[in-house]
Amino acid sequence: MVASEEIQASAATKYDRRAELQAFDDTKAGVKGLVDAGVTELPRIFIHPPESLKDITTTTSTKTTNSSTFPVIDLDGIDSDPRIREKIVDEVGKAAESWGFFQVINHGIEARILEEMLDGIRGFNEQETAIKKQYYSRGFTGKFAFNSNFDLFSSPAANWRDSIFCPVAPNPPKPEELPLVCREIMLEYSKKVMELGKTLLKLLSEGLGLSPNRLMEMECADSLALISHYYPACPEPDKTLGTTRHSDNDFVSVLLQDNLGGLQVVHDDHWVDVVPIPGALVINIGDLLQLVTNDKYKSVEHRVLASNIGPRISVASFFGRDSGPNPKVLAPIEEMLSEENPPKYRPTTAKEYTDFFRAKGLDGTSALLHFKL
Repeated sequence: MVASEEIQASAATKYDRRAELQAFDDTKAGVKGLVDAGVTELPRIFIHPPESLKDITTTTSTKTTNSSTFPVIDLDGIDSDPRIREKIVDEVGKAAESWGFFQVINHGIEARILEEMLDGIRGFNEQETAIKKQYYSRGFTGKFAFNSNFDLFSSPAANWRDSIFCPVAPNPPKPEELPLVCREIMLEYSKKVMELGKTLLKLLSEGLGLSPNRLMEMECADSLALISHYYPACPEPDKTLGTTRHSDNDFVSVLLQDNLGGLQVVHDDHWVDVVPIPGALVINIGDLLQLVTNDKYKSVEHRVLASNIGPRISVASFFGRDSGPNPKVLAPIEEMLSEENPPKYRPTTAKEYTDFFRAKGLDGTSALLHFKL
């Protein structure tokens, strides 16, 4: 018994996690590089602690509440019939308060654009590694960066995914700054999703009983960043995650996902599957919107399961983060405060919040706690 414990202790001391992380990062090939190399067992850096995995399943059909109750909102007629708009405002407000998530259909972005955007991300990730390496970066200052796990060196365990980071507003990239394989569709999609984001922020503002432009006046749509994820098939999906439990560090997110599923959100203390609907987009409230609405709207934690089926591809559009040194002070909206509802958060800026979020990494805790009064 003692000898066995000594062997285990010796093995633990020989494991140099930092060196293994650095070796993986130095390949600049990401998780897909491991898959291409034929790995059949997870490298240790990807194995999550038991407490993070105790309630996962490798399918999306068990251990969840009834996903049919997940809000799906039809935006058809939003600008043509005041009665329809009033109904949609009510649905959006209720979903933002109770779920923090909802799906939208008839949102105005045609299916061709959605499909081509997913194909563009697939094309980038599945091209020659030598080409992808040209874009590999751990920084957030360029117009296009490819890497695996932005928090690779700070998180408790790495996630099984590769990512692309591309800020598109307020200073859009020049076409030549984007890879040829996804250049045109990224520019086209970003314009369309910006239009949709502004529509959603107006609905969310009205849902608070404020003027349609109140959130827009707070510069919630002044910045937009696209973060695309590529989740290869995983040889041991029960030992890792595609994305760790977290909430988003923005005002509102618009997610385009393929048909493989795997996204789950917390609702009533249960994990609920966000079942893909053809042509739909997933909308969720971010931390900054929860902050300025003083907890009226909820930024809900979510995660992505790893799977032995893949790749899963998604494109998340984040409004109100990565905007550089924006001096705009964010605090609970004054019109929503009272003696019975005093401010719950201290003032901050999008930059301060994003910097703290990135430094903290996806460790399973909410960055909002740091800004609580």
